Amino acid sequence: MSAVIIDGKAIAEEVKAGVAEKVAALKEKGIQPCLAVILVGENPASVSYVTGKRKALAEAGMTDRSEVLPESTTEEELLALIDKLNKDDTVHGILVQLPLPKHIDENKVIMAISPAKDVDGFHPVSVGNLMIGRKGFLPCTPHGILVLLEKMKVNMNGAHVVVIGRSNIVGKPVAMLMLRREYNSTVTICHTGTKNLKEITRQADILIAAVGHPKTVTADMVKPGAAVIDVGVNRIPDPSKKSGFHLEGDVDFEAVKEVASCITPVPKGVGPMTIAMLMYNTLEAAETMVK
Repeated sequence: MSAVIIDGKAIAEEVKAGVAEKVAALKEKGIQPCLAVILVGENPASVSYVTGKRKALAEAGMTDRSEVLPESTTEEELLALIDKLNKDDTVHGILVQLPLPKHIDENKVIMAISPAKDVDGFHPVSVGNLMIGRKGFLPCTPHGILVLLEKMKVNMNGAHVVVIGRSNIVGKPVAMLMLRREYNSTVTICHTGTKNLKEITRQADILIAAVGHPKTVTADMVKPGAAVIDVGVNRIPDPSKKSGFHLEGDVDFEAVKEVASCITPVPKGVGPMTIAMLMYNTLEAAETMVK
């Protein structure tokens, strides 16, 4: 029996609708939630992501203070813009789209964003809060994964979660989140140095793939009945498509869906949740400034 396909797009629409309602309520109190998304250069994937974020801002009724800067923008110019936005009380969230051009230090840029406006959840203060269980902005993709699992009523209490990938954006934070008492999972993190990967992944009740390589997870790596979350977005050249490529995840979807109990597709799985949770964080930032 095939797995239930997790409709990330539909669940993301639910989250965004809830955000839009609360934004409308804040506007009645004279508060206009506002996000500044900064894009440096014209990386095609980044342009696409930023376009999606700006569309979501419009749908949520938030103010869009986005800035598109040329590739030649210096580190000093970018840091000066962040400083200006940090000091602007009408801006509630700041997000710098990564990756940045090679001449700009990403760590310096992340550090420059005020933790109170760090809606991406990448600042060391945000990461520290996540680690010790204090309130703070949760990184959007890991938070979105948790919402998907909750909506699908996947039991996380005592579940063995295996995360493939140890990035600061997905792998590490999703592992830390699932260790929290409210989720109460037992977590194993696998990576390029892991031996006997298949033996470990086959123990997973919930398998999260975030490796950035197409079809890494095959059917024989999945325990029958496991929930499978595919975070990968890999562009595969495809002359039959107008764009010249199609998207594939880190999971061999067609094969694994015959083994898993539920699975996210690529696209329309985790991706839409990332943007929905960004809207959620921006709303939270605006609400926090009101309190």
